[in-house]
Amino acid sequence: MKDPINIAIAGATGYIGLELIKILSKHPKVKILYLSIYTFDKRINKKNLPKISRIENVNWNELNVLFTSLPNGKAQKIAKVLPDHIKLIDLSADFRLDDYKLYKKWYGINHKCKKLINKSIYAITEFSRNHLDKYNIISCPGCYPTSVQIPLVPLIQKKAINTKNIIIDSKSGYSGAGKNIKKRFKFKNLFNSVSAYGVGSHRHMIEIDQELSKISKNKIKVLFTPHLIPMFRGILSTIYLETRKKYNAKKIYKLLKNYHRNNFFVKVAKYNTPIGTGDIMNTNYCKISVCEDRKKNRVIIISAIDNLIKGGSGQAVQNMNVAFKMRETMGLV
Repeated sequence: MKDPINIAIAGATGYIGLELIKILSKHPKVKILYLSIYTFDKRINKKNLPKISRIENVNWNELNVLFTSLPNGKAQKIAKVLPDHIKLIDLSADFRLDDYKLYKKWYGINHKCKKLINKSIYAITEFSRNHLDKYNIISCPGCYPTSVQIPLVPLIQKKAINTKNIIIDSKSGYSGAGKNIKKRFKFKNLFNSVSAYGVGSHRHMIEIDQELSKISKNKIKVLFTPHLIPMFRGILSTIYLETRKKYNAKKIYKLLKNYHRNNFFVKVAKYNTPIGTGDIMNTNYCKISVCEDRKKNRVIIISAIDNLIKGGSGQAVQNMNVAFKMRETMGLV
């Protein structure tokens, strides 16, 4: 592309918004025209960034892309009035669920833009890159679902695992809960202990069920428990699986290694090697490890991402790059 892509970021005050500014301010093919509600920190160079603007004051005619990193329910309202020439890349849950009734059930909000749900695409880049240019609304997945689907989707496609017995134990740094974490959680010693939350009822569970069920073409309901851990960023998901037919842990490893061989941002660790969030911190990579269990028909998969980048801002930029036929890694490495 000869001309830069003109963008606006709505909701740049949160952790994800700050990461978006950090990435996009260094992107060689992007020009940031508008920021709505942001706070600078030491990681961000203020030079050449626009002054704060209210979303109502944005001149839509100037823009190619609007990133929305807003509370759930806000992007729907903007989508209703957005001109057709602008791509909306949303990092909230507003267009993640196909059924607006499920959105109301799990998020407690009536969907204000039901007609556009079917005109949006749920986009983990590694699985949707061939379709992103066809949609004006790109819905970026939640952080936990990203960490889970990157290893699970290929296994379900190949019918390599028992889909009725998927157990997921995920741990996240507290940035995943946003800046109002102390208001949301009343755990004792929050920043010095590990705390389970959303047990049996976390919102990301329905998102995981939905997407895995599409691949399987059968209803999938995973067992999923998230935990907050006393560090700022990063997600480690440990997934316990039962293999099917000819598959064992070694063959699962080879399957994932082969499937993701051309996915730049997915790295498969050496077989049977433990990994941690330190391997991917401050990057857009997802690192996967396949480990043996003492039972031959069981396998343990570990998946690590940075929740603020591959689980948020980085994946959004990766989606933009592909949608506009730019190099997928641009601005991210």
